[in-house]
Amino acid sequence: MEWDSTTHLLAAAVDHLAVANWMTATINSGEDADPLDYPEAVPRPAPASDPLPSGPVQNEQAPASALPTLQELHSFFS
Repeated sequence: MEWDSTTHLLAAAVDHLAVANWMTATINSGEDADPLDYPEAVPRPAPASDPLPSGPVQNEQAPASALPTLQELHSFFS
């Protein structure tokens, strides 16, 4: 499996949902109930040694035909 930023974001979302579920269950449990274990984080791989490119970042621009016209922008925002 290839680990990319999407996979890390998904793992972070799963971790946050697990903590939210733990908080809800803890709040709604009885006073005499045993405390619930805090959820463990989803394991993530170690980052690559050099994840960033060494040169300047190239911004990819959309072709002019894909951009909205001024009239389309005006009608959208009005």
